[in-house]
Amino acid sequence: MADDNDECECPPCPAGIPAWVMTFADLMSLLMCFFVLLLSFSEMDVKKYKQIAGSMASAFGVQNIIKQKDIPKGTSVIQQEFSPGRPEPTPLNIIQQHTTDVTKQELEASTEQLEAADGVQSEKFQELIEIMQQLQEELDQEAMKLANSLQEEIDKGNIEVETKGRKIVIRVQEKGSFPSGSAELQPDFIPVMAKIAEVLSSHKGSISVEGHTDSIPIDTEEFPSNWALASARAVSVAHELMADSRMDQSRFQIKGLADTRPLVDNETPSNRAKNRRVEIVIKQGEDKELKDGLNELKAEDKDLFEKLQEKEPDFFLTPDEIF
Repeated sequence: MADDNDECECPPCPAGIPAWVMTFADLMSLLMCFFVLLLSFSEMDVKKYKQIAGSMASAFGVQNIIKQKDIPKGTSVIQQEFSPGRPEPTPLNIIQQHTTDVTKQELEASTEQLEAADGVQSEKFQELIEIMQQLQEELDQEAMKLANSLQEEIDKGNIEVETKGRKIVIRVQEKGSFPSGSAELQPDFIPVMAKIAEVLSSHKGSISVEGHTDSIPIDTEEFPSNWALASARAVSVAHELMADSRMDQSRFQIKGLADTRPLVDNETPSNRAKNRRVEIVIKQGEDKELKDGLNELKAEDKDLFEKLQEKEPDFFLTPDEIF
């Protein structure tokens, strides 16, 4: 009896839930908030997802679809993994293997074709660039020879020579060549035109004679507009050039552009004087190899052709660079 009375009794448990449950609940709440925030900050790029899905589909051979009439029968997962004897492959396995092999062959063939095509196009592009650079170097040399022969008039400021792409431009200023409001060449300038004709007779390519004016309108009995004056001046220059028997008239074309193509703005008298001019534009004859290559490239790869065309304006020499 004494032993029973001396035995310690378990103290009564406190009312309510244990204290650690509150800490655990706080932790769970924080974790839930954390993952909700992660989910809210994430976004799915549908387009990119489709691209990745398409790439994976191609890689795993699901591009070719082979219809299956019957559901595969006779082989279970347990039988495949735990049977002492290796089961025969099911129709589904055969179909999957066949699809994978065919798609793999198609992907390998497409990759080889693309790599070969890119290599050929890059090589052709580089060849055309080299031809264009060679032709441009020849044109620059011709422009410098032409400028040397006209150095006296260039020094006087009556003529400028420059290149634009595959064109040589001889710019005849109104100063010293035409009286104001007239399309008749001054007598002192006719020998200069003869010298230009002599030089041009040895150059190949078409010749365009283009008349330009400033923006101040003209309204006379002889020239009712700037168009008439610009055209008449271009005709006068062309006639003097064609007076040389060595000049083939079929090479010529004449344009009157009035004030539509100014070199500079027409705000000051000096700028207007620069815009009153006649330009003799010699276009370099197209190399047959270059022409054929450009046509072939345009038919095969239009984007690459346009990229090549964009490079052409990079080739030019200003009058200051020629001298």
